[in-house]
Amino acid sequence: MKQLAIIGPTASGKSDLAIKIAQKMNAYILSIDSLSIYKEIDIVSAKPSREELAAIKHFGIDVLYPDEYFSVEIFIKLYKDVVALCKKEKKNLIIVGGTSFYLKSLMQGLSKIPPMTPELKQSVAVKMKNLEEVFQMLQSRDPLYMKKINPKDSYRIEKALLILEASQMTPSEWFMKNPPEPIIEKMPIYNIDVSRDVLRNRIQKRTKKMLTMGLIDEVAYLEKKYSREPNAMSSIGVVEVLSYLDAEIELPQMLELISIHTAQLAKRQQTFNRTQFTEITTAPLEELEEIILSQ
Repeated sequence: MKQLAIIGPTASGKSDLAIKIAQKMNAYILSIDSLSIYKEIDIVSAKPSREELAAIKHFGIDVLYPDEYFSVEIFIKLYKDVVALCKKEKKNLIIVGGTSFYLKSLMQGLSKIPPMTPELKQSVAVKMKNLEEVFQMLQSRDPLYMKKINPKDSYRIEKALLILEASQMTPSEWFMKNPPEPIIEKMPIYNIDVSRDVLRNRIQKRTKKMLTMGLIDEVAYLEKKYSREPNAMSSIGVVEVLSYLDAEIELPQMLELISIHTAQLAKRQQTFNRTQFTEITTAPLEELEEIILSQ
């Protein structure tokens, strides 16, 4: 089974390229996009169309509801399941998306977690009823590790407490003694090189298209069904529409802010892709198809 990754900033043409390559190399596609993983967030996430999803089997899209928790651990399990299916069905795999952090996590891997009995998990669940108290205790025991965790992030706080109770070590001590092991040793990574001006123009066009597709109605529906609490509701495209619905900004300003914030995200993605991967092939979109298929 062959596998490769196509990365690049948002609106750079990754999805279209991945579908073209997948059709020519008998591959499935695994999306690494922090919003496309959620059901019902369709327009904001700029998911591939139904026709595109039907043309090639996609994974990592419409997996969870917006109020369900998503993490690197969940993504790595998804990746392993997809690889097993590809091997079974004699398919290759293309990983594609803008959230390259998940690709990086495959290259770096995760540390193992200490064994946990059902009794220990139950004990921790009881303690977690007082989230603030648990957070403060962990913060006093391991301030360096807890510095990265939001006081309301119950999932990560519970994970830290489980590690402490199961191993009798602070999370920092545990992870130092149990460094991560890579999930993927080596994989060809292809990065789309696109100028800021071209990208800014594509982002503006895509933002206007999202509006005509029903962006405002989608966000209003998501807010009514899930409230503003889930992490997904603080995403670019959602926040600006909520400000518009609150009558804090006018429609033209809403569109402008979405475009500006998306362009800022694209810049961060370009920096991450350039600095976090050592072996990577970077080329313009129109050249990458030939480069990939010639390998």
